[in-house]
Amino acid sequence: MTSPQIIDIHPHIIADDETRYPPAPLFGKRSEWSKERPTTVETLIAAMDAAGVAKAAVVHSSTTYGFDNSYVVDGCNQYADRLVAVGSVDVLQPDAPLRIREWVARGVAGLRLFTGGSTKDFDPSELDDPRAFPAWELCGELGLTMCIQTGPIGLPQVTALARRFPRVRILLDHLGRPEVADGPPYAKAQSLFDLAALENIYLKLTPRIFGDVKQERASAETFFPRVAEVFGAGRLAWGSNFPTSPGTLAEILATAHEGLACLNEVERAWIFGKTAQKLYPGLA
Repeated sequence: MTSPQIIDIHPHIIADDETRYPPAPLFGKRSEWSKERPTTVETLIAAMDAAGVAKAAVVHSSTTYGFDNSYVVDGCNQYADRLVAVGSVDVLQPDAPLRIREWVARGVAGLRLFTGGSTKDFDPSELDDPRAFPAWELCGELGLTMCIQTGPIGLPQVTALARRFPRVRILLDHLGRPEVADGPPYAKAQSLFDLAALENIYLKLTPRIFGDVKQERASAETFFPRVAEVFGAGRLAWGSNFPTSPGTLAEILATAHEGLACLNEVERAWIFGKTAQKLYPGLA
């Protein structure tokens, strides 16, 4: 049996040419990692080769470029056989559907809403703002997966969106950042498990959760089988968060393999590749 392809759905790239691709970070503050560990598309491809990662859905860096997806699109188009671009658009603007169509024409294969994170506290208010609904309608029409970067505070809005737009695949960055330190039965993460009934919600497993399950009463062996049982491995996908998270891509992947060793081979095949192809058909 041949080993399934490994696909990464959460690396970032930063241009080394600030004249052609000028930084204009969302919320006005550039993320530290993008200055300390800038990674061009060429560097990413080299890291993927070294780690044995076949393909990737590269996530636009909002904290570097705001809503200008030019570098992630241009970079991914250079390696169209291996990369697809996940872009970002201001969905609250009246011209959001037009902007989405323009970026899709240039190569964007999915979208992401950044409601907070490395440079700003989470503000989920834009998630269920009716001004955003035309953009969501278009995502359903075009078959675009929508990533959402939020924490537990935003899960009620995520629930409402999943119900309102059942045709849109919603992908939660960093597993929605659940609180897991209390250990089994993970009562503090119940708001995450409650999302499982909504079949268009998917979860992204990144270094954050692999670190969190090593704290206090949590463990990989008790948490990941529960998530796989509740959601199904076909709704879980691995993302490296490289180079935002420290370490080489190979080291980040090794940590994920170690954390998910408690799952069976079929479940791991979905998480490390097959779910990604469902979310981003261009990676198939």
